[in-house]
Amino acid sequence: MTTSSNGGTHPADANSQLRVVISGGGTGGHIFPALSIADVLRRKLNADILFVGAENRMEMTRVPEAGYKIIGLPVAGFDRKRIWRNFGVLIKLFKSLRLARKIIREFKPDIAIGVGGYASGPMLKAAQKAGIPTLIQEQNSYAGVTNKLLGEKAACICVAYDNMDRFFPGEKIVKTGNPIRKALLNDHTSVKEARESFGLNPDLPTLLVVGGSLGALTINESIEAGISRLADKGIQVIWQTGKNFGDRGPAAVKRRKGIVVTPFITDMAAAYKAADLVIGRAGAGSISELQVLGKPVILVPSPNVAEDHQTHNARALSDVGAAVFVADADARQILVDEAIRLMGDPEARKKMSNEIKKMAISDSDTRIANEVCDLLKIKK
Repeated sequence: MTTSSNGGTHPADANSQLRVVISGGGTGGHIFPALSIADVLRRKLNADILFVGAENRMEMTRVPEAGYKIIGLPVAGFDRKRIWRNFGVLIKLFKSLRLARKIIREFKPDIAIGVGGYASGPMLKAAQKAGIPTLIQEQNSYAGVTNKLLGEKAACICVAYDNMDRFFPGEKIVKTGNPIRKALLNDHTSVKEARESFGLNPDLPTLLVVGGSLGALTINESIEAGISRLADKGIQVIWQTGKNFGDRGPAAVKRRKGIVVTPFITDMAAAYKAADLVIGRAGAGSISELQVLGKPVILVPSPNVAEDHQTHNARALSDVGAAVFVADADARQILVDEAIRLMGDPEARKKMSNEIKKMAISDSDTRIANEVCDLLKIKK
């Protein structure tokens, strides 16, 4: 058993309980992997886990719902368009760093894991200054500025894509993939049952359109304009609009049969199972799910994300034939055409499915937990 500079202990045997801080969040793409990692660490190692998130972000409700403690930091992202607003952001950052140091002193973690999101930066920075080993879970194919800076002092960097030594020291990189929701892996519903659960004809081709909990305006407006053409081709649609699209989805559908419009899908396992083709953004978490499930997909990267990382994610798939790339700026002109083309070409979809499956890693959470064990010299 070794002692860290914060006064905590690194359990090298089963006699002391492992204490883990997991920081980050902001979106489901960060929260779901974090919870998957936590579940494995708790199940395998009986770890005492503390989450650290950003105040007023979705992790502050989702994490307690999953049965874990969480502390919120008053941290916010930098406004790249309105620079004058960043004075307040800097004040929040300094407050967050101070609170992060307090968390380190009081909780005495053995390791700190960062999954991305606003809180990850100050929390991992405080841990590194205190001599606590840190593990970064970089989900995207293009690393963000914060993770690149933290990577210099991180003990381990878990990635989901190849060639990440462009951003991080190569000797610290381990390819683990991104953890996904276990409900997707454990689903045994048939395609027929999945389609029927949405009130659809089990024998007709089905398109799934997803744009996140808020909705993707470009994707929504593209489907809104083209929904009649899709229906006329005999294509059923499960269309998740997000909450910000209001009544425009139902208004466009006009009670057509074979079209399901909803602001939120509660059973994503069934939605994926029902679909012959998926249209969605290119967040790392969604892509990892599609890889494991082998779903052909048209990716429309959001242009409103840091370092344009969704475009890099999408290109990593489209360059090897594992997805079709449609730029956000082009979606209103060509997205529905691409969907109709692929829905009418089962062979193209099969090739995409085979290629995207090759990129899948289904036990990412266990791999990351094993890296924690290795870092702290805990028997697996």
